[in-house]
Amino acid sequence: MQSWRRKALLLALSASWLLVLLGAFPLLRLAVPTRPRAGASQGWPRWLDAELLQSFSQPGELLEDAPEPPQGPRGGSCDWGACFDASKCRGGGLKVFVYSAAGPVSETHRRILASIEGSRYHTSNAAEACLLLLPLTRDSSAGECSPVPPQWNGGRNHLVLSLHPAPCPRTFQLGQAMVAEASPTVDTFRHGFDVALPLLPEAHALRGGAPGQLRQHSPHPRVALLALAEERGGWHTAGTNFSACPWDGRCEQDHGPEQTHPGATLPNATFCLIPGHRPDASHFLQALQAGCIPVLLSPRWELPFSEVIDWTKAAIVTDKRLPLQVLAALQQMPLTRVLALRQQTQFLWDAYFSSVEKVIHTTLEIIQDRIFGASAHPSLLWNSPPGALLALSTFSTSPSDFPFYHVQQGSRPVGRFSALIWVGAPGKPPLKLIQAVAGSQHCAQILVLWSSEKPPPPRWPETAVPLTVSEGHRKVSDRFFPYNAISTDAILSLDAHSSLSTSEVDFAFVVWQSFPERMVGFLTWNHFWDEALGGWGYTAERANEFSMVLTSAAFYHRYYHTLFTHSLPEALRALADEAPTCVDVLMNFLVAAVTKLPPIKVPYRKQHQEARPPLAPEGRGPRPEPQPPVRNCINQMAAGFGHMPLVSSRLRLDPVLFKDSVSVLRKKYRSLEKP
Repeated sequence: MQSWRRKALLLALSASWLLVLLGAFPLLRLAVPTRPRAGASQGWPRWLDAELLQSFSQPGELLEDAPEPPQGPRGGSCDWGACFDASKCRGGGLKVFVYSAAGPVSETHRRILASIEGSRYHTSNAAEACLLLLPLTRDSSAGECSPVPPQWNGGRNHLVLSLHPAPCPRTFQLGQAMVAEASPTVDTFRHGFDVALPLLPEAHALRGGAPGQLRQHSPHPRVALLALAEERGGWHTAGTNFSACPWDGRCEQDHGPEQTHPGATLPNATFCLIPGHRPDASHFLQALQAGCIPVLLSPRWELPFSEVIDWTKAAIVTDKRLPLQVLAALQQMPLTRVLALRQQTQFLWDAYFSSVEKVIHTTLEIIQDRIFGASAHPSLLWNSPPGALLALSTFSTSPSDFPFYHVQQGSRPVGRFSALIWVGAPGKPPLKLIQAVAGSQHCAQILVLWSSEKPPPPRWPETAVPLTVSEGHRKVSDRFFPYNAISTDAILSLDAHSSLSTSEVDFAFVVWQSFPERMVGFLTWNHFWDEALGGWGYTAERANEFSMVLTSAAFYHRYYHTLFTHSLPEALRALADEAPTCVDVLMNFLVAAVTKLPPIKVPYRKQHQEARPPLAPEGRGPRPEPQPPVRNCINQMAAGFGHMPLVSSRLRLDPVLFKDSVSVLRKKYRSLEKP
């Protein structure tokens, strides 16, 4: 019996081996799909957020789109090393010359020229320019592009700029010229050489721009989950329970209310589905401004500034052939991830896209980073507030040297401060102020900037810290020049007529160490909108609310001297020199525009209040007529920035036990309370 079983088992094994040999392998090949071969072109899109989507099938199983006819890249094999001569930029950095229009100046040309003139990039001499910029604009009379300039040289070191797609038929060969074009196709875009621009509307703001529309820090339950960009310019929205496919026209179920807003420009939804066709790129900026996370469905156009912006932090690029997977991933996305994406959309909109000026400057900053190479901005500075346009690589490329990144890195400024005392008319040495500041345990050095017509005294008092006296140029803006002698991150800006005690200085510095990106001061002003005059004004009357601190006694980071000198338009600095009281306003404008935060006020003794008048008289009742430069100062600066950057606050930081009815021996800063 056992012998029969052994024979049966042996027969079964033999039959199985025979089956394998006769054709089981072809059956297995039919049952199991083959894996894609390494190196083979699959036509699969470039995923930027693949971790959000679950794989229910292999890419090889999906039907491929019909292949498009290949288009060779412009300029052949042009790249940065072969078609750009960076040696012309070694001396003075990136200097840009803009060609003038051959005929009537178009509106687009005027906006481009206005955004570059007065900036740190502009030069009026083509011979000393590192980059020659040719705006591609339509001549209304001829209907053709701008002609080839005489210094064309085959396009070498040229940038052809087109803010709008195909504004006119191009009648010349690009050659070695770079192209900065709105929403270029992925087939013609040359990575590392061309620059992808956003598709701007015709009425886009020249400078400043509208703020982002995200008013909440987390999605509201009633806000629609999805908004689909429509061809006619509107948005098709759906409720939070919307689970069907909204873009293929074959939706089987719809549990949420749908709304169509053809006239609305900004969507009110959490996710904005944008088809991948090039004309739909116009919806991309609308989604960013609205704080609606862009979900790009197989885009055929290059994302703007993709060379430096990490779009995985603000947008989702997915495939339009996986609608159910996309919708499931969006519905199940954690709220923390949704909040991070929406916040990044607001930062990117404000830093790089809200105005024509920011778009142009971002383009030039990308080219400058290519020139600097190893000294270019790291990715953190491009993708974290305040952005690369306000974190100048000429100052540093290390985030720890800037005042903005201490919170992200879990650090705080170390070291001591440098006191910078500006002496104007009548030229009296501030001997008492020098002794009070030198007595601070945190003071590293004192620099006296002598800007008076009288000569400085030959002898100065002996101090425990180094004292340096420098000759100024008798301009108020000299006090904000980035002097090499300043060796510390913290600067205490003072006037000769300021009066502070050592305890006040010590406490203010300790406060600044906790808020290094802000200004910390003693005397405050507040801005307001004057309905009667139809403009901005500000007052120095004592009140709980304030938006500015006087630079005659304030702590701030030394990097703001670099921004003041190299980033602000020359016209605004000249305005501050014409009206000395404007310099406080300009410095507060600059810091508020960078940080989006108000200054911090610390206590001071009442008899130290300064008598310097503000731009607008105190109070909001009848006011005497100020001088024209003084009256218009704050409004001219608001126009120069494109918006009002000042932020009001009611926060004042006091020492522990300040003004408390306890023993003075228990208090650290005792002299703050002396009458």
